[in-house]
Amino acid sequence: MEKVSDYFGCMVFDDRVMKANLSAEVYRSLRKTIDENARLDINVANAVAAAMKDWAVAHGATHYTHWFQPLTGVTAEKHDSFISPSPDGGVIMEFSGKELIKGEPDASSFPSGGLRATFEARGYTAWDPTSYAFIKGKTLCIPTAFCSYGGEALDKKTPLLRSMQALNKQALRILKLFGNNTVKCVRTSVGPEQEYFLITKEMYDQRPDLRFTGRTLFGAKSPKGQEMDDHYFGVIKPRVAAYMEELNQELWKLGILAKTEHNEVAPAQHELAPIYTTTNVATDHNQLTMEIMQKVAAKHGLVCLLHEKPFAGVNGSGKHNNWSLTTDTGVNLLSPGETPYENAQFLLFLCAVIKAVDDYQDLLRLSVATAGNDHRLGANEAPPAVVSVFLGDELNAVLEAIESGQPYSGVDKTVMKLGVNVLPRFNRDTTDRNRTSPFAFTGNKFEFRMLGSSNSIACANMMLNSAVAESLKIYADRLEGAEDFETTLHEMIRKTIKDHKRIVFNGNGYDDTWIREATEKRGLLNYRTTPDCMPHLLDKKNVDMLTSHKVFSEAELKSRCDIMLENYCKTVLIEANTMVDMARTLIAPAVESYTLKVARTAAAKKAVDENLACGYEKDLVRKLSTLTDRIAVKTAELEDAVAALHNEEDIISESNAVRDTLLPKMEELRLACDEAETLTAKSEWPFPTYGDLLFGVR
Repeated sequence: MEKVSDYFGCMVFDDRVMKANLSAEVYRSLRKTIDENARLDINVANAVAAAMKDWAVAHGATHYTHWFQPLTGVTAEKHDSFISPSPDGGVIMEFSGKELIKGEPDASSFPSGGLRATFEARGYTAWDPTSYAFIKGKTLCIPTAFCSYGGEALDKKTPLLRSMQALNKQALRILKLFGNNTVKCVRTSVGPEQEYFLITKEMYDQRPDLRFTGRTLFGAKSPKGQEMDDHYFGVIKPRVAAYMEELNQELWKLGILAKTEHNEVAPAQHELAPIYTTTNVATDHNQLTMEIMQKVAAKHGLVCLLHEKPFAGVNGSGKHNNWSLTTDTGVNLLSPGETPYENAQFLLFLCAVIKAVDDYQDLLRLSVATAGNDHRLGANEAPPAVVSVFLGDELNAVLEAIESGQPYSGVDKTVMKLGVNVLPRFNRDTTDRNRTSPFAFTGNKFEFRMLGSSNSIACANMMLNSAVAESLKIYADRLEGAEDFETTLHEMIRKTIKDHKRIVFNGNGYDDTWIREATEKRGLLNYRTTPDCMPHLLDKKNVDMLTSHKVFSEAELKSRCDIMLENYCKTVLIEANTMVDMARTLIAPAVESYTLKVARTAAAKKAVDENLACGYEKDLVRKLSTLTDRIAVKTAELEDAVAALHNEEDIISESNAVRDTLLPKMEELRLACDEAETLTAKSEWPFPTYGDLLFGVR
């Protein structure tokens, strides 16, 4: 059997391949571009393109594509072959540096939020040399950024790279203040845990709601759900194990560090977790992972559901974004150190994150806002919509000691000051984890747990990077002008703890009393839905911060606000129209047909013996008839609510109407249909039930 180490990354033009196929001079120049953001020389690009083409063709590739991440939420690619005509009537395989570094897809056909008119078609893709090219099928995929003719970002990668650059700039300023001049780059690293459901393709094809929306819009509760907790970390079924085995193989070929796999809490739910890597690479890898999960599932007669809440009443699926800060010398800046100075540096970076989360809790919330995730946040498997930070008992005690100036009663029993000689050491991971916290410190990283399973991790990380960069900038500005560095540092950390301790919460995030305390006493934000939070992207403080770090222009922010609200409205509208169609053409006819059969049964019994009461049949016919009428009424009301949306004047009022009118009407129709399901014979119900779907993979 072939060893994993023999084929890992075999479809990636990675550092090993570059070193083997590029001249030493070209390789060094390219590494400088990747590691130090140096400008790419066209001669280097030509050499890389030639080597990349030869390698790709040797591995069976016939085409290349600039692979990018537009604002659709999925990836995009346009394939061009390597062939060029030769004088003798044949073809030669060519690929130039110009073709490597720039492409021109049609920008008007992707969401732009008004940045591009329909007739303004030109857009550009630009090679991202920090993310390795790879082969998918017979196509060489070149990770790229995507922008308009005017230079505005039309994708998720460009702002992410800008945010990483902003954070790097400010982090280097802080490190220099601590006397560290050897670090050339500070990068954020991410390991996104990916949750998903697997159901059979046969059942999926019978459910229009799953095919059109990715989630079940109807479905009565199954007799058994996740009550027994017997699925979590349980024995993996052979069919699922075979799927996971092939999934790992395909991911490993692409250099994706798939590490952990297990059953999740809900029946038919599973998780895959990778090893950490640089944030923009992790973003590319996660997009690829979601695509490959679905392709491999199809080969096994399965469908991989990535919707945040595909089934009501059981856990939904999230994507835990494990985020850390590391230097190019291998130091994790969120790890406590061995010396007082290292611990002072750690505490400053820790405080920068705490301050960032508090100051920009609205940006973090809206970075994960989608119609699907609105169904998940606040449920039993997901954190609430209120953003808070979990630090754990010991680290919390350290910060309290700094704030109060009292002796720290932990490891060293030493007064907490930030002088070189008196700062005590404290251990890592000395506290429990908190799975109810939206933003939890877990030893040397923060786990942002609010992301939905289908979300691109780019959105959350660009906001997190930018907010932390702003905190570090404020610190660096003050420390660079300080007469007494240590005193200023001490007071700044102390003030941060005092000013932002409201965001720190180590208790149960699911407790209703916490939500009241958070909003009424602490003044934290509670944006429960996408329309609640998304307009705050354009709040002055957010626009000022994001534009000052050059992560977005004001026009780009306005476009994204419009796009996200438009996506929200379109998503719910598709769901509403699907419900109307299913209720009218599938559910109501099935209930009526069964009602008629029950009525005929009662009539037949009467014909045999007039003294038979037929009470069961009469009662059932009465209930089903009432439900049929209610389904008809609620379907008409939902249809009217959809039609009324056309009268809304702008996207904000439309999204509010979707939240306040359309979603409640959808819930009313669902309740009637789900009740009808519980009274209708299974043989008469027109599509697979929750029990079928959740326990159908054997």
